[in-house]
Amino acid sequence: MDAYEYTEKLKKLKSSLENSEAIIDPDSVGKRLEEIEAEQQKEEFWNDPENAAVVQKEKTKLSGIFDKYQDAKTALEDAKELFDIAKDEDDNETTESLFEEAPDLEKKLLDLEIQVMLSGEMDANDAIVSIHPGAGGTESTDWAIMLYRMYLRWAERRGFKVEILDYQEGEEAGIKDATIAIRGVNAYGYLKAENGIHRLVRISPFDSNARRHTSFASVMVSPEIGDDIDIDIEEKDLRIDTYRASGAGGQHVNKTESAIRITHIPTNVVVQCQNDRSQHKNKATAMKMLKSRLYELELEKREAEKQGIEKSEIGWGHQIRSYVLAPYRQVKDNRSNEAFSNVDGILDGDLDKLIEGVLVSSSKKD
Repeated sequence: MDAYEYTEKLKKLKSSLENSEAIIDPDSVGKRLEEIEAEQQKEEFWNDPENAAVVQKEKTKLSGIFDKYQDAKTALEDAKELFDIAKDEDDNETTESLFEEAPDLEKKLLDLEIQVMLSGEMDANDAIVSIHPGAGGTESTDWAIMLYRMYLRWAERRGFKVEILDYQEGEEAGIKDATIAIRGVNAYGYLKAENGIHRLVRISPFDSNARRHTSFASVMVSPEIGDDIDIDIEEKDLRIDTYRASGAGGQHVNKTESAIRITHIPTNVVVQCQNDRSQHKNKATAMKMLKSRLYELELEKREAEKQGIEKSEIGWGHQIRSYVLAPYRQVKDNRSNEAFSNVDGILDGDLDKLIEGVLVSSSKKD
């Protein structure tokens, strides 16, 4: 990198900061944070735990945006000032140091850009993630559990909490179905990029002839919604079945029929829960899952209408990402068109670059 290239990079980063600034409106965010601080100083504020939780969630989200904005702005201003001084004093050592630190500066601006993108109505919410193997028997059920582990590790890396809502083991290996709640700030905003069909190509560990197999699994991600959002569900539209819990989600395996499966007949959406000993608690959780899934379907419908395409084109029928383990090793996302060779790291939960690439790509299309 030379002085001209660095100058151009600073101009580009400044433009990015100004675009984010226009969306964020940091003055308004700072004012709102001051208002929240004042509210929380009042003793009566904590007498309403439900409202306090909502306000605290808002504070956490706004603080995340505001802190990243301030961090990016300060870093960019400092870099520009140091660069100007270094040029005037012909200080090559400082100039070279700034060139080396340029990727870190770009990362700060990208972090801010991503934070701005995660400002949708439900982006800050927790996420409900369901994983279903495709056709292909043991190959697909094993692929499904690989994805299941990938999301658990991603959540762990970010310090998010995970609750297993449903877990059904495969007959020989892997899982038939699994649903987990991942709880943390912007969990849904990040994980919505995982919605779709995931394809695996590998030498099968279950094939004695060591042939290459292709497996598919679908991932559904919905925002976990609160009671403040009204989803109209009529009793006549539901079919409710009970069954015995099994696998990692059931602590009382095969003893009582406490597991619940709810089918929403008009949409054919099926949810199930077996994480509690109480059938009533499982039913309440399953209803919450159903509301979240129906809300997600409505979001997809609105997006389809906005883009002028049929629902089937953005639903389950498209492949979003390929994970190739043989004959070469690569993970490629079909939306960002980015490819990564760090296959083992990605399957171990190192998903942030993949997800951020999708978010940036989607924002440019919009």
